[in-house]
Amino acid sequence: MTAHTSANVPLEYQTNQNQMNILGFWIFLGAEIVLFSTLFASYFVLEHNTAGGPVGHEIFILKDVLIETFLLLTSSFTCGLAIHAMRNNSKNGLMFWTIITLLFGLGFLYMEINEFIHYIHEGATIQTSGFTAAFFTLLGTHGAHVSFGIVWIALLLIQLAKRGITQVTARKFFIASLYWHFLDVVWIFIFTFVYLKGMVM
Repeated sequence: MTAHTSANVPLEYQTNQNQMNILGFWIFLGAEIVLFSTLFASYFVLEHNTAGGPVGHEIFILKDVLIETFLLLTSSFTCGLAIHAMRNNSKNGLMFWTIITLLFGLGFLYMEINEFIHYIHEGATIQTSGFTAAFFTLLGTHGAHVSFGIVWIALLLIQLAKRGITQVTARKFFIASLYWHFLDVVWIFIFTFVYLKGMVM
């Protein structure tokens, strides 16, 4: 593969193969946008179909949702710091900020699982109504993506420990960072159009 050795070209873009892989992942994210757009559309259609069950403002806990939002958005910031360290060829910096990112992600999942347990205790399960079915499907899909991202990035850390920062590991970490930032953007939409909207209705 042709290598681009200019100092202005980030390591993850310095081969044609890496550039094609990154472009391919952007296309994959386009498919993910379609997936989540469909889930949001389903939620908006069903959010008023409560079938006598609980509605959003009766079960949502703003404090917990704010903590989840803080954890996930902060993880996006630390993920950015990890990529910055990678581009400065700092293996230790990349590992440190990536581990911090994963810890924030695990904290988010812990809070979300507790949130779901609270909803179930309040009588809101996936079978309760159209609203709860759409809500749990949307939130569950996002949570599953976060879980996958944590496992994926943890495996990349093992590769990094063995191989160091190379064109291949740099590309993998950069692609994983795109995925992580995408999940944060999706969460902003969930926070705004599901939680905040649900609390005022």
